[in-house]
Amino acid sequence: MNNSPEKRLFETASAQQGYFTARQAIAVGYRINNHTYHVKQGNWIREHRGIYRLSNFPMGPDDQYVLWTLWSCNQKGELQGVYSFDTALSIYDVSDVMPAKLHMTVPKKFRRNSEIPSVLVLHREDLDQRDFQTMRGFRVTTPLRTILDITAAGLIEDHLIQQAVTEFMHRGLLTRKDALSIVDRVPGTAKFFIERGRKERPA
Repeated sequence: MNNSPEKRLFETASAQQGYFTARQAIAVGYRINNHTYHVKQGNWIREHRGIYRLSNFPMGPDDQYVLWTLWSCNQKGELQGVYSFDTALSIYDVSDVMPAKLHMTVPKKFRRNSEIPSVLVLHREDLDQRDFQTMRGFRVTTPLRTILDITAAGLIEDHLIQQAVTEFMHRGLLTRKDALSIVDRVPGTAKFFIERGRKERPA
């Protein structure tokens, strides 16, 4: 029983806030033609095509991030999506930005046969592993990459960017070295760091 499909599925789903894919269920021992049975019995909840959730797993504030991360898996079951831009700021809770949709960066060759869910805004870029980190079953761009993205895009008001930069640096999530790297790559960002420096000087 310790190595039963139920236990293995629970272990997989627990790392993903209760969510799992049909592929993952098959990998731990569930037959594909039995998936509908588990939904009808109330053991699983079908959240999206090929994505389920354990019905007795507690809901959490990050559920939607895990759901669409699993949606982004390629045919090999590898995660492709990374939350970025406005959504990354929201995840880090460093500014008052309130994105209406979830911004996700996917590889340039990312393809889907089905329609892109209306809740998502996809940005196509081949990110390096150092550009993102894993958080509670989903991935998000690092503070450095997030600031680079939003400043280069020019879609967020300056005061919100200033707010995010200040909070990131206050928490130690952005270093002076990071600041220099950002200014070097996007020269127009210097004002955000200069302004912060002025505020920190004693009267």
